[in-house]
Amino acid sequence: MMTEILDKNRIPQHIAIIMDGNGRWANSRGLERAYGHKAGVDTVRTITSECVRLGVKYLTLYTFSTENWNRPQAEVSALMKLLLDSLDEDIFVKNNVRFRVIGDRERLPVMVREAIEGLEEKTKNFSTMTVVIALSYSSKWEITKAVKSIAQLVGDGKLKPESITEDLINSQLETHFMPDPDLLIRTGGEYRISNYLLWQIAYSELYFCNTFWPDFNEDCLHKAIIDFQGRQRRFGKTEAQVETGEKNND
Repeated sequence: MMTEILDKNRIPQHIAIIMDGNGRWANSRGLERAYGHKAGVDTVRTITSECVRLGVKYLTLYTFSTENWNRPQAEVSALMKLLLDSLDEDIFVKNNVRFRVIGDRERLPVMVREAIEGLEEKTKNFSTMTVVIALSYSSKWEITKAVKSIAQLVGDGKLKPESITEDLINSQLETHFMPDPDLLIRTGGEYRISNYLLWQIAYSELYFCNTFWPDFNEDCLHKAIIDFQGRQRRFGKTEAQVETGEKNND
């Protein structure tokens, strides 16, 4: 079992996942794409529970991108309905997990907005882990929104351009409340980031696998974490600096 060789002291605190392959999983079985999305929801529950058990603090799931609005209307409507049906309070309440959403909420149907805001409110004091759903989200949208906010501050005379820092930009991003991902996982066999957390993954470890999301189970998660634990995270330092604990003052 993969879990036997996991280093429980080096579990990534923030895992971000691009949940890819639902439609192809369904097509490979002669099913409509909607069945793949339904199967993917079951995987979300499985992986959420396992991340809680392992001690992960943040799990961010790429659920629906701003580009996904360009899909056939029937599929978009089915996805929105599935989202409503899958907002299962039990998994959050049972595990003391906080639920949060990042993305352009204005584009979401009113019923979806009300449902996610209700679940956010109900779980706001839960602290074992935070599950973040990236919904109607893209990095280019997020960064553009942050730039507009900062430009407004400058225009209003509340901020000088020379005072703009990385920390200030971070504070204007959708993800301002959590640390950057330690590990980014993409399922489904594709090797791209797809406009996801581009600012935040500057030093994340990337892991790609061929498994379609509905088939991604606990062992698959363990394999990704074990791969992560085998890497040396240098953050711009040399290997020797990391090994000796030397600080990089550049």
